Amino acid sequence: MVTITLLGTASLLPLPDRAETAAFLSCNGRGILLDCGEGTQTAARKADVNLMRTDLIALTHYHGDHVFGLPGLLQSMSVLGRTEPITITGPAGLNQELQPLLRLTGKTTYEIRVMRMPEGGLPLKQLHSNWPDGATLAAFGTNHRVSSQGYCFTLDRAGKFQPDKAKALGIPVQLWSRLQRGETVAVDGKTYRPEEVLGPARKGIRFVFSGDTSPCSSLIQASMGADLLICEGTYGDPEQTETALERGHMTFSQAAEIAAAAGVKELWLAHYSQMMQDPVAYLPYAASIFPGAVCGVDGMSKTLTFPD
Repeated sequence: MVTITLLGTASLLPLPDRAETAAFLSCNGRGILLDCGEGTQTAARKADVNLMRTDLIALTHYHGDHVFGLPGLLQSMSVLGRTEPITITGPAGLNQELQPLLRLTGKTTYEIRVMRMPEGGLPLKQLHSNWPDGATLAAFGTNHRVSSQGYCFTLDRAGKFQPDKAKALGIPVQLWSRLQRGETVAVDGKTYRPEEVLGPARKGIRFVFSGDTSPCSSLIQASMGADLLICEGTYGDPEQTETALERGHMTFSQAAEIAAAAGVKELWLAHYSQMMQDPVAYLPYAASIFPGAVCGVDGMSKTLTFPD
């Protein structure tokens, strides 16, 4: 139902097998691009990701390895004849930081909308009608050297429909599907709400993208019970912990501690230093703390579904 594709795993410098930071979330034929580092378009093509379906570009901060792919992508969308508007969001300073990038982009065939993420999150149906009810993207502050934020995507799931209650209330069968979708219906002048015929809300889907950050409580809170956390792991060796802290980053071990504290199902490490030639060699440092840790690679993908 919700597919996450990791497009770039490099920090600072792109490498032959690592584009700079980016990930793509798709649902119901629409998408969110999380960061847009150098090489994002090429990585998307290799992974068979259609960036033209992007409704929202969510930037974690404005360092070059997270935004330098943006002018080229926006220009390519225009060349390909895009007419649908696209929204760009990011932390404090968004309008000022985007101006040079948008000047490089030039005139486009579509509207570029710039907005800060609302408190409480953005219902994605506001961007396109294809997004399901209950799909929301929210931002949370992180701890980097500049203004930064991570993102939490949630897809709520309503309670199970209870036909016996609907029958007892005299609601015609042809209206049941509307109640299941969360709509209120009227029969013979009487109004019925979904909660009258639905059981307790069921567990939905939760996905978190950390962006660049050192360990912080806000990341743990946002990641509580997440199905998947993509978390920066700039340094593999625990001996680099002090360097990571000075630069606003994390080691593999620290990322694993975040995942364990939040009780996530799966952790993808990413944003590797160019000095780390083989991230898998350092994976035991994370796996010993959180067994569900894996080293992310460009193009890896996972589809998240509601539990049975």
